Amino acid sequence: MRPSAAFHCEPDPAHPGWLTWDLTDTTRFNGQVMGKLIVRREGDRGCRVRMLETLQRHGNLHDNVHGGVTLALIDIAMFAAAFNVLGADAAGSVTLDLNCQFIGAGRLGQPLDAATEILKETRRLIFVRGLIEQDEALVASFSGTIRKPSQR
Repeated sequence: MRPSAAFHCEPDPAHPGWLTWDLTDTTRFNGQVMGKLIVRREGDRGCRVRMLETLQRHGNLHDNVHGGVTLALIDIAMFAAAFNVLGADAAGSVTLDLNCQFIGAGRLGQPLDAATEILKETRRLIFVRGLIEQDEALVASFSGTIRKPSQR
């Protein structure tokens, strides 16, 4: 994995076995809306991103995690997998499509995980799928495609 100026991805001393997953510019969406995220590799093609805190600001009117927050975690997790599994330039890539099936409610006050798997990489595209989990419960399943940055 090569370093990126856009991300801080280094061992997280508070969470052994996990890396930080922070944008260098903390004024952007991830830091301002999502809060602290950590990441770890799982197997040859997998990656797990954990949203450590699901707070009131992440909630819907039912006091569950808002679907928009879940979708944001999915989008972030696809790029984290591209970077951590493939060493791809996550900062220069874009989401082409994202399909999501909500299965259950995420509860506020508990970490939310995105378990992501890289299915295939081509010259220009990365195909990804995964699950959003909280404890043993499934919250959502997803698949998506990332377009790698153009060579400049």
